[in-house]
Amino acid sequence: MKRSILTAWLAVFALSLASAASAGADEQPSEDLAAPFVPGEVLVQFEGEKVERRVELPEGVPVNEAVRSLRADPDVSLAAPNYIARASYIPNDPGRGSEPRGWVDDQWNFLDGPGGINATAAWDILRDAGRPGGRRPNGNLGPKVAVVDTGVAYRAEGRRFIRSPDLARSSFTRGKDFVDGDELALDENGHGTHIASTIVERVNNGRAVTGLAYGVRVMPVRVLNAGGNGTARNVARGIRWAASHGAKVINLSLEFGIGTVDSCADIPTVCNAIRKALKKNILVVAAAGNQGRDQVAYPAYADNPDDPDGVSAAGPVVAVGAGTIRGCLSDFSNHGPGLDLVAPGGGDDRGAAGAQCDPFGPAPGIVQLTLRHGPVANGNFKQFGFPRYDGTSMAAAHLSATAALVLSSQTLKKSIGRPPKPKNLLNWIQARTRTTVGEVPLETKFYGAGLLDAAAALTE
Repeated sequence: MKRSILTAWLAVFALSLASAASAGADEQPSEDLAAPFVPGEVLVQFEGEKVERRVELPEGVPVNEAVRSLRADPDVSLAAPNYIARASYIPNDPGRGSEPRGWVDDQWNFLDGPGGINATAAWDILRDAGRPGGRRPNGNLGPKVAVVDTGVAYRAEGRRFIRSPDLARSSFTRGKDFVDGDELALDENGHGTHIASTIVERVNNGRAVTGLAYGVRVMPVRVLNAGGNGTARNVARGIRWAASHGAKVINLSLEFGIGTVDSCADIPTVCNAIRKALKKNILVVAAAGNQGRDQVAYPAYADNPDDPDGVSAAGPVVAVGAGTIRGCLSDFSNHGPGLDLVAPGGGDDRGAAGAQCDPFGPAPGIVQLTLRHGPVANGNFKQFGFPRYDGTSMAAAHLSATAALVLSSQTLKKSIGRPPKPKNLLNWIQARTRTTVGEVPLETKFYGAGLLDAAAALTE
C-alpha cells in the first residue's frame, strides 16, 4: 500500500463499514471504552520504512477492525493499536517519614527483593483484573480473613479505645471477644492490630504504610489477653466462631510451647476446632513458632501425619516460617518437618540456612502502624506508632493475605473448575514460591517449599 493512498484507503474502509450497516449487516462494533489503547488511531509501518507512524482513523472506524484489515495488506509490515503504558501501582503512603511513597523504605517485605513477596506486581495483576487489593469486580470487599489474636484497634469505644488511623472501619466485619466476653474484639496489646494491618492497612491515602490485601475483610476475634496470652479453650472457641461466621481464611499468629504441647492430644479442643474449619474448606494458617527449633510448634503442626490425634485427614494447616530481608530464614524461626513455606518475618539471619545469609547484616523488622508499646503498658490504647515487630506471627499474616487474594482473584477456581479446598490452595501457592535466592538453592529443611511470592501466586 502506498503512503499517499493510506488516507483514501481508510476513508473507503469507513464507507464500507457504513454501507454494510445500512444494508442490514450486523451492528458495527463500538469502541471499547475500557480498551488499553488510544481510541481513534493506529500505528502503521510500511515495507521499507524504518519506523512506524501514528495514523488517525476516520470517524466510525474501530481500532481493532482497522488493525485487522491493515495487517492483511502485503505492503504493511506493522499495524497495531497505540497501547497505553501505565506506571506500576506504587501507593503514596509516606511510611515513617513524610515523603510520598516513603513506605518503600520501610516495607522491604512487600517489594521485589530477596526477602520480599513482590506485592507491587501482585497489586498490578489485581488492578488489571478489576479486583484492586482483592475487591470483587462490583466493588464490594473480598473474602473474610479471621484474625484470631489479641483483638484489633478497629473501633472507637468510650474514652480508652480509638480506631487505628490507618484502618478503615468498612474493612472489618462483626467480631467477638472471648477474653472479656463481649462483641467488640478490641486490642489491648498491639499484636493483633499489627497482624490485621499487614492484611488490610489502607493504601494510597497519604498516611503511614500499606497493607497487602487492602480490598478484603478482616474478622477480629480476640482470644489473647493484654499480655498476649490465651487459653486453649478460648483459642478453640475463636476458631469455631470464625468458621461459623463466614471466614475463608483463619490466621493463627499464636503458638503453644514446644515441650509442653507436642500433639493434638494436649490441645484436643483446638485441633477439633481446626478439623471442623478444614472440613468447611476454610484455610487455616499458623505461625511455625519462634524458638529457632528444628520442630514446628502447635497448632501449626496440627496436621502432623505421625500424630494419631492430628487433623491431617481433614486437610493441611499451613505452617509459616519467618524470613529476613536477604531471603534467609530468621534465626528465631522454627523449621524442619511440618514447615510449609517461609514469608517475611524480619530479624537476623540464621547463618546455617544458606550462602545468602549474613547473621551480622542489617536486620529490619516488619513495619505496620499499631499501638505503641509504652502507652499500652500503662493502659493507654489510643497512641499509635511503629514499634519493632519480628516473628513467625508476621510471616503468617503475609500468607493469610496472599491466600485471600488468590481466592478473590478466582484464578485457582478457574484453573481447577471448582471452589478450591485448603489443600488445593496450599499446593497452588507452594508451587509458585521462590526456591532460590540468586543462585543459592533453598534447602527444604529451612524453607519448606520456598519463599512466598504473592505475584506468582496470582498467575496460572
